[in-house]
Amino acid sequence: MTDGLLERFDRTRVAWWGVVAVLGVVLAVFVLSFVGTVVLGVFVYYGVRPLHRRVHARIGHRGGAATLTMLFVVLPAVALVGYTGVVAVREFVLVAGPGVTDAVLTRLPGDPQRIGVVLRSPAGVLAELEQPARLRAQVRPVVSALEAAGTGLLHLTLALALAFFLLRDGPQLTAWFRSELVTAGGVADAYATAVDADLETVYVGNVITVLAVTVAAVVVYNGFGLVAPAPLRLPVPTLLALLTGLATFVPLVVGKLVYVPVTGYLLWLATRATGGVELLPWVGGFLGCCFVVLDVVPQTFVRPYVSGQTLHSGLVLFAYVFGAALFGWYGLFLGPLVAVFVVQAAAIVLPELVRGNALTTAATTSVGTDPEAAQPDDVACQTCEDE
Repeated sequence: MTDGLLERFDRTRVAWWGVVAVLGVVLAVFVLSFVGTVVLGVFVYYGVRPLHRRVHARIGHRGGAATLTMLFVVLPAVALVGYTGVVAVREFVLVAGPGVTDAVLTRLPGDPQRIGVVLRSPAGVLAELEQPARLRAQVRPVVSALEAAGTGLLHLTLALALAFFLLRDGPQLTAWFRSELVTAGGVADAYATAVDADLETVYVGNVITVLAVTVAAVVVYNGFGLVAPAPLRLPVPTLLALLTGLATFVPLVVGKLVYVPVTGYLLWLATRATGGVELLPWVGGFLGCCFVVLDVVPQTFVRPYVSGQTLHSGLVLFAYVFGAALFGWYGLFLGPLVAVFVVQAAAIVLPELVRGNALTTAATTSVGTDPEAAQPDDVACQTCEDE
C-alpha cells in the first residue's frame, strides 16, 4: 500500500517536473528568438535604475517613478533622432543642391508634383500599374526600408517596455525569488544578489562613460569651431558630439567612428582652401586632442574606474570586445552579462560544489561584489505595494 502511494507520488512529481521542463524550453526559445531585445531591455533597466531610485524616493510611487524614469530616457532619444533627421535633410539639401533635391522629392509618396501627374493623366498611371515588374522594382526599396524601420522600432519599444516593467515590478520578482525559490542567505541568494549588484555597476559605468564622452566631445568640437580658422569650421558640431558619445558603446574603436572621418573632412577642407599647408597643424591638433580626450582618457581612466569597481577592468573590456565580435550589436550588452554570471558562479557556487558544502549556507566572495555587502534592488519592500 505504502509502496503504491510512494510510486504514484514520485510519478506525479516526475510528471510535473516534465511540465516545468517543457515550459522552460518554450520560455528559452522565446528569449533566444528575441535575445537582442531582452538584453537591451536589461541594459536599460540597470542603466537607469539609480535614477529610478532617486525618483521613487521623491514621489513615493513605483509606477509613477518608473514612468518618469522612462520618459527621461525616451524623450531625449526621440529628440536626438528628430534632430539628427532634420540636420541630415538640411545638409543633404545644401550639398546636393536644388536639382537633385527636386528629383528625390518627385519620387517620394505624396509629393504634390506626383499627385498633379495622377490628376492630369490617370490613364498613364494605370498603365504603369499594369507593369508588375516595374512596379515591384520601384516599390521594393521602399517596402524594405519600411520593414527595417518598423522592425527596429518594434524591438526598441519592447526593450523599453521590459525595462519599465522591471523597474515597476522588480521588488515583487525579488520577493518571490527569495521567499519561494531560495534559502535566504544561502548560496543561490548570495549568487543572485552579487550578480544583480555587478550588473548595475558595469552597465551604469557604461552609461556614465557615454555621457562623459558626449560632454567632452561637445566641448572639443564647439571649442575647435570657435578657435579654428574659417575654412575649417565644423558643420553641426553638437550633433557630431552626440554621435561620438553613442559610438563610445563600441569598445576599442569608440569615438574613432566619428572623429576620424571628421578629421578626414577637415583635411579635405584644408587642401581645398588657400594656404592649405598652414591649416594642416590645426587638423593635426584636432586629431590629437580627440585621440587624448575622447579616446585615451575614457578607455584608460573613466571606463575602468566606473565599470571595473568590482570586476577586473580587463575582464570588462574583453567582455565588451568578444561579446560584440561573437553576437553582433547586442553582444555589447550580452558580453558583460555573461561575464558577470560566469565570474560570480566561479567565485560563489563553484567553491561550495568543490568542497562539498551545503548550498544553503551563507557564501562570500573576493571577486566582484560581496553578497554580504550588497542587497537586491528594493529588497526591503517585501509586500511591494505602492505607497
